[in-house]
Amino acid sequence: MRYLVYDVFTDTKFSGNPLAIVFDAADLETSQMQAIAAEFGYSETTFVLPPEAADHTARVRIFTPTAELAFAGHPTVGTATALFDDGGAAEQILELGVGPIPVRIANGRARFVTRVPLTAEHVLGPNDVARCVGLDAGQIRTDRHAPVLAGLGTEFTLAELSGMDALRAASSDAGRFRAVAGPEAHRLAVFVYVRDGDRIAARMFQPLGGITEDPATGSAVAALAAYLGRLDGVSARFEVSQGVEMGRPSRIDAEVTVENGAPVAVAIEGAAVRVMEGHLIV
Repeated sequence: MRYLVYDVFTDTKFSGNPLAIVFDAADLETSQMQAIAAEFGYSETTFVLPPEAADHTARVRIFTPTAELAFAGHPTVGTATALFDDGGAAEQILELGVGPIPVRIANGRARFVTRVPLTAEHVLGPNDVARCVGLDAGQIRTDRHAPVLAGLGTEFTLAELSGMDALRAASSDAGRFRAVAGPEAHRLAVFVYVRDGDRIAARMFQPLGGITEDPATGSAVAALAAYLGRLDGVSARFEVSQGVEMGRPSRIDAEVTVENGAPVAVAIEGAAVRVMEGHLIV
């Protein structure tokens, strides 16, 4: 069973976010997919299966080391790029857990659009978020928005920080996450960011979900773009850097379309580069 490894949201090998892509995975059980994802140990691994609709490109299942996801950004970009590099079409429709997602490959970059409605609710306060990431409560900005649990199929706690010093000082600790979230701590993913106009620097932590820190989180950026679009009430583009503190810099471009004050679509774009290939023995 053939697999590839791509570094995603980068055009430079050994940076960005690594992704394992397993092909011809229709005969695998869910438990086997989960075990393979844990073996790779990347933030996500995808499994490519035949599409359910004849005019779609592929069905794609996404797994972290501990759970299956309905939607994630870097697996969508990386899998579409891998299919294209293998001779596939530049215009694709991937079947994910949230439904069909169109992807377009052009000039070495993949761009997908999601129209899944934004969900947003206030669950954790500034003190809880600060405790999770090892900061003082005063380093969590609340003047533009309080920490919010938001998502377009996969949810993240989004929190704006006071500045780059706070972003660099943030850290991931399983004990702190467990103390704040209790039995549901494995689901808690905290995305902290600093915004300067249309430029955003970010970090993402989910230590009890098998992700101490993520170098690039397209689904979190999609959620943030949608949420900021709703806050600002206008369509916008954002350039997001992530992974810098890990030594794996990445770039994610996001665009939110807002109509009548509400986000109706989010596009995520980035490059991906092949770094490894091999075969699984199952």
